[in-house]
Amino acid sequence: MKRHLWLSMLLVVALALAACQNPNAPASGVSGEPAPAAAPAAAVSEFHAAWPFSPPPVGHFNTFIPDNMALGIYQDLMEPSLFIYKWAEDDWIGLAGQSWEWVDDVTIEVKLIEGAVWNDGSPFTAQDVVNTFLIERMLNTTVWRFLDSVNAVDEGTVQFVLKEPSNIGPRYVLRNTRIRASANYGEWAEQVDALVADGKTADDDEWKALREEFTRYRPDDMIVLGPYKIDPASITESTLILNKVPTSYWANAVRFDRIVNYNGETPAITPLVLSGDVDYATHGFPPATVQEFMNQGYRIIRPPIYNGPVVGFNHAIHPFGVKEFRQALAHAVNREQNGMIAMAESGVPVKYMTGMSDNFVDMWVTEEVKGQLNPYEYDPAKAEEILLGIGFSRDSDGVWKDDNGDRIEVEYLFQAEFADWSASARDACEQLTTFGIACTARSITFTQFNPEVWDGKFELASLTWGSGNPHPHFSYDFSLRFFNPALGGTGDPTKPGMSFNLVQQTDALGEVDLGALTDAAGKGADLDAQREAISQLALAYNELLPGIPLWERYGNNPAPSRFAAGWLPDSDPIYLNSPYSDSFVIIQILDGTLGPAGSASAGTPQ
Repeated sequence: MKRHLWLSMLLVVALALAACQNPNAPASGVSGEPAPAAAPAAAVSEFHAAWPFSPPPVGHFNTFIPDNMALGIYQDLMEPSLFIYKWAEDDWIGLAGQSWEWVDDVTIEVKLIEGAVWNDGSPFTAQDVVNTFLIERMLNTTVWRFLDSVNAVDEGTVQFVLKEPSNIGPRYVLRNTRIRASANYGEWAEQVDALVADGKTADDDEWKALREEFTRYRPDDMIVLGPYKIDPASITESTLILNKVPTSYWANAVRFDRIVNYNGETPAITPLVLSGDVDYATHGFPPATVQEFMNQGYRIIRPPIYNGPVVGFNHAIHPFGVKEFRQALAHAVNREQNGMIAMAESGVPVKYMTGMSDNFVDMWVTEEVKGQLNPYEYDPAKAEEILLGIGFSRDSDGVWKDDNGDRIEVEYLFQAEFADWSASARDACEQLTTFGIACTARSITFTQFNPEVWDGKFELASLTWGSGNPHPHFSYDFSLRFFNPALGGTGDPTKPGMSFNLVQQTDALGEVDLGALTDAAGKGADLDAQREAISQLALAYNELLPGIPLWERYGNNPAPSRFAAGWLPDSDPIYLNSPYSDSFVIIQILDGTLGPAGSASAGTPQ
């Protein structure tokens, strides 16, 4: 197995930067002491989770399609990926995969766990893996920008052939794809395989028709490989239960009889955390709430998230498509104030404005380019100078008019239930109004936010920059593509999204193809070549500002642990994992580190 030394170097830089940015936080990334564990209220051992979901009929069990019931980080307890990653140790922990190696510079061979069965009793085989990736191919997901083919060598071995050498190919293959059951998806995969055999591509009508039909497919239930499965009869508006699967490969290792998951975003989950009814939550709790958690003795875990909120623009609407206008607004918003209001010490203002975590910059951006980056310091006078320089003016009320003489009145869309993103949006909107951009904040429920943005039904929006994946390629792939469906992003490719063209003219680099640079950032194993592509992306993003990054989020995740015990100590490097993409909670549940309060130690996988 190849090791990627750049990750260890990256984490050294991340730790140093985090210490500088947040000097009051402990070196371990957590604060507070665990609350004393009380005995569970019932004989059945439970872990109490909190993750939003949409109950049926909106919510469904096709976990490839939006509005599914996969439950975010908890999907690995039902439909695990092949491996999960330990950032600080540059090591892979096997989930559905047992081991992997490079056969040559483009071929990854994975040995699967032996003797595992799905909860319906069918054996877990290489065909399940092949079929999963065929569905991903039909949906044109990012992994297939790197893959050429996926082949079953035998029932327990799969080979992934990349289009060309890539040191981030393993991340897409081993971690970013969850494995699903052929019993639910095999017939669809066979149809995709037939289209490929006939030479069809995503541009052909037959392919599009199959993809459209698949988006309406609704399995009756999930078929899971992991140790827990949702009980459909348990689903209500407020909760659902994942029962332990006694035949699972991990049945002897996991120590909870069931996972109780509470539905809702921050307003709904806050009282449950305060009452100790939730063992762990990742919601963006506001500073005053976090202080109350700490007053109650709760442990607060503060891992780096490697992303944050961004002022997102609908580039199809004038003047949002004018880069100088976006640059002016970057000077008009006080990012330090914005982060403090939204997240206190966990909202660290962005310094470099590159579209990726500041923690990545020293490792991946050349010194020459780093010296050219504009920090966009808070300077309303500079913002005014820029706007006057492109023919904008103020009316008698002090409100800006664009170069056509039209008064600039904007609506800022944000997610009602996201306490951190909504606080950021409200403050940014108020700051823009103070500067002379007449801004009205509008909230909608979080389940409708992404579809509204993908449909292009917004002016400004509280989007997200960056990605909790250990390479800047992923940050740019998300920042530039996620809300750009027509340009390879998520959702229906006929939707406009933020309408930001990835081919742009820049002062620093001339014409740039940001999509090609994003792909180049993950190609091959030549770190110098990747660093050059990433440096160009950083410089181009810094000049173009497709969105305005405001602050980088660090976790403020309470762990009351009323029902669960055994958390690893504050000093353990597992807490350098991104809590969303390689969840340290999932690792500690699956390996038996976490168990019911007062219980004995864990077993090992059978």
